[in-house]
Amino acid sequence: MSIELVDLHKGFGGDDILRGFSLTIPEGQTTSVIGGSGSGKSVMLKHIVGLLRPDVGDVWVDGENVARLDQESVYRVRRKVGYVFQFAALFDSMTIAENVGLGLKRMEGYTSAKIADRVRECLDRVNLSGFESRLPAELSGGQRKRAGLARAIATEPKYILYDEPTTGLDPVTTAVIDELIMRMADELGVTGVVVTHDMNSAFRVSDRVAMLYDGRVRFEGTPDEIRASEDPIVRGFIEGRPELMESVL
Repeated sequence: MSIELVDLHKGFGGDDILRGFSLTIPEGQTTSVIGGSGSGKSVMLKHIVGLLRPDVGDVWVDGENVARLDQESVYRVRRKVGYVFQFAALFDSMTIAENVGLGLKRMEGYTSAKIADRVRECLDRVNLSGFESRLPAELSGGQRKRAGLARAIATEPKYILYDEPTTGLDPVTTAVIDELIMRMADELGVTGVVVTHDMNSAFRVSDRVAMLYDGRVRFEGTPDEIRASEDPIVRGFIEGRPELMESVL
């Protein structure tokens, strides 16, 4: 089973964002979706967990069409998916332990003691041992991102969605986050979907890369294949050369 998005169309206020977007996410791999700001990367990601419904098209997660499920069934599918939000989205009034353990409270069989153990385990996995009692405001930007990742893996998801995981981070902290994304794939066996416009990060963490352009997948392949692409739109984006992209407009 895997994630498959088929011919997605989505618009807001007459502005078409996705215009026939199709992509299959191979199980057990990390796929990055790259593209410019406002190209629809985060919109695509939100369709996978049913936060948005397509105007046209299908979203398959493990054989279930999320775009056609009732809300209760969508919640059931979401339990398979961890979501790392762009700015961590931690609750300011809650401790890091409370933030990380939030999803566990809704799962059967998790006593307070078991939740505490699982929270410690997840924080240790992202190198935040001993941070349980701190508040989000007491953490750096990179530490908040890691806490968000700990929360995403706490419920033992099959899939993890990363929305711009390195935005606003310095190069050293970015490398730390990239290493954690790769560790989640290697150690936990999760399937990852990374939305980013950071090409260095995309090439580092990905088994496959898809470029979203004009509402569709412009190119899909391995990092080596996309580096070798002769498509001026692809080359212009990954090399930071807008003149190449403008030459075909």
